Amino acid sequence: MRIDSHQHFWHYHPVKGSWITDDMRVLRRDFMPADLEPVLQAHGMDGCVAVQADQSEHENWFLLHLAKTNPWIKGVVGWLDLKADHLEDRLAECSEHERFKGVRHVLQAEPDGFMTDPQFIKGVALVGAKGLTYDILTTESQLEEAVGFVKALPDMPLVIDHISKPNIAASSFEHWAKYMKQMSTFDHVYVKLSGMITEANWETWKPADLKPYVDFCLEHFGPDRLMYGSDWPVCLLAGTYAQVASALKEILSHLSAEEQAAIYGHTASQFYKLKE
Repeated sequence: MRIDSHQHFWHYHPVKGSWITDDMRVLRRDFMPADLEPVLQAHGMDGCVAVQADQSEHENWFLLHLAKTNPWIKGVVGWLDLKADHLEDRLAECSEHERFKGVRHVLQAEPDGFMTDPQFIKGVALVGAKGLTYDILTTESQLEEAVGFVKALPDMPLVIDHISKPNIAASSFEHWAKYMKQMSTFDHVYVKLSGMITEANWETWKPADLKPYVDFCLEHFGPDRLMYGSDWPVCLLAGTYAQVASALKEILSHLSAEEQAAIYGHTASQFYKLKE
């Protein structure tokens, strides 16, 4: 299967969507399966993984309902309060749904020390104990702490969203590369080649701006631990779905058919245990 491992759906609400600032006004509308399905089909994708955009339990049921009515949504990465006393009960409830595949928390918005708080790590470990995955959403400035986080969770699959958001617009590389190299030494850590164009200059980016970061991930993680993600509709801040797909296709063109198949679907299918 060819899988887009990272995209979002939402009904826009000005309070819930308060993170959508004035310079992001293109995102101030509903984005639903009917908007994405023809785009996926046009790019030869067989399905996608829908990732939480709102930190509420309502988000889980919203996305699971969409997955139930749109079978090409192969998996859902939802949200739970990972420090809550009732976490085990909530996990049990979510795990009853075959397409609930994992959990994410917006760590990029949290203070230093949040992700290595023993209570938070205990919650993530409970996610893993249910056979579920965890998506790590951090910026490059949080990578040192994130290394400690993954060390504490050796027994479950973890994936770094958006290559941990290096400041591509400023050509930031050395700090990011230092800690991503450390991340690559942990076999249970994967990376999504997603969210890159919105870390580049929104107006002037080109595939060459992304290439050093993708090449680094290829060298250190290998295709079997990398997965393609569009980050639609957030990508629309800097380009169309077609531009995202075209840029990565150009950068990965030297890879074998088998290596490309891993990045464009096999890795995600294995990681999230997706079914056709």
